[in-house]
Amino acid sequence: MSADHQHTSSPKVRHKVEGPKNHYLTFAASILLTMLAFAAVIYGGMSKAFLVPFLIFMAIIQVVMQLAYWMHMKDRGNAFPIIGLAFGAIVALTAVAAGVYWIWW
Repeated sequence: MSADHQHTSSPKVRHKVEGPKNHYLTFAASILLTMLAFAAVIYGGMSKAFLVPFLIFMAIIQVVMQLAYWMHMKDRGNAFPIIGLAFGAIVALTAVAAGVYWIWW
């Protein structure tokens, strides 16, 4: 036997299959968060000082859940897409902050 033959006979690496359970849970959570956001707006009894940060917080939770489970960002090997998304978020937040600063001051 040669040394090359020993390296090619290594066992295959099996990947764990998640199944649809996590997708169903994430979909249900997204629907629940959307219903809560609509209910908070329709209720109308909340002040804008509470309502706007509440809606933004719920939107951020929903985006993180969808990126993790629907876009599979929680899996290994997604460092470059995560870095790209983080850089894009930094650029977008900087642009929004600059626009707000430019308009209001």
